[in-house]
Amino acid sequence: MDQKRKSKFQEQGEQIITRAPLPKDREVIGIIEQRYGGNKMKVNCLDGKERNCRVPGRLKRKLWLSPNDVVIIEPWELDNTKGDVLLKYHSNQIEWLKRNGYLKTEENVF
Repeated sequence: MDQKRKSKFQEQGEQIITRAPLPKDREVIGIIEQRYGGNKMKVNCLDGKERNCRVPGRLKRKLWLSPNDVVIIEPWELDNTKGDVLLKYHSNQIEWLKRNGYLKTEENVF
């Protein structure tokens, strides 16, 4: 592996997140429950709803998602049971959300 590339990845791993992006307006935090294939998945949102979500085309190759990942969802205007995945939280951002009360522990969510 190239020395520049290796040092860049090491710096990213050692960063301490003091803040994570929060949902705005209609956006909701959710946890991926199941992948259906392609860009579709079932997400349990913190507002108590279960949504069928998809990854928009512009993010399809940038977001690599798996079950139990924490994401930000934007529900559709016409059909509130569907939505788009906008962002995936990293592990240190999830810890920040838990510490500051934005994300409850897994036992309390479901």
